Amino acid sequence: MAYDRRSIPAVADPLVWLLVRGKRLLNDPIEAIAFYAVFVFAVTVHEAAHALAAKMGGDLTAYRGGQVSIDPIPHMKREPFGMVILPILSVTLSGWPIGYASAPYNPVWAQRHPNRAAWMALAGPAANLALAIVAGVLVRIGMIAGLFEAPASVHFKQITVAVGNPTGLVSGLALLLSIFFSMNLLLFLLNMIPLPPLDGSGALPLILPENMVAAYQGFIRQPMVGLIGIVIVWNLIGEIFFPCLFFAIGLLYPGIQYG
Repeated sequence: MAYDRRSIPAVADPLVWLLVRGKRLLNDPIEAIAFYAVFVFAVTVHEAAHALAAKMGGDLTAYRGGQVSIDPIPHMKREPFGMVILPILSVTLSGWPIGYASAPYNPVWAQRHPNRAAWMALAGPAANLALAIVAGVLVRIGMIAGLFEAPASVHFKQITVAVGNPTGLVSGLALLLSIFFSMNLLLFLLNMIPLPPLDGSGALPLILPENMVAAYQGFIRQPMVGLIGIVIVWNLIGEIFFPCLFFAIGLLYPGIQYG
């Protein structure tokens, strides 16, 4: 028997509208492809990190299912609707990929080793944070090389812009890096919220008293608890994302203020 370490890697259109302050996300098919490609890679790395952490902690469930891999195919085979059908439909219709993925784990292992299970939960969002940092470093390297510059204004798909030709290859790279930076930052922040079914809730055993862990693990597995958590997160994520986005932009462009 195995449970899922489930990821909520994207949110629906009203929240996306909030995050970009009303700017239209989908201008052309190239942008749709970029959003979907970044989505697939970010979610694949997220789930592979869960699976790798579980393997290192002694649970081989996800490893045996092929999830310790940044090849998206095993993850798509596990969740074809959440990784392929739903995000392609949503990105085509709205410009934003809505989807989900999961990595299996052994609940008996999680009960016996709650701290290991907590590190497994943290591994996914940690991977997205690392990817966002990599994107920021690449932006800075591009600026040093004279390819990118700070934009006049920032939003989800415009964290950096090309110097000079706005329609060339460098402009496409700027778009891709911007989406990569923003989406991974969003996935990190979203999944770190300590409410079920998000990964942050799975990390709480690291700080809970030992005699409360078993009861807590049983509590967060209840479907209704997860539903309530999603409703709360729906109303919170915009308030969390904006300040963190502008803080991250401040680190990327010291001395420049946005917002």
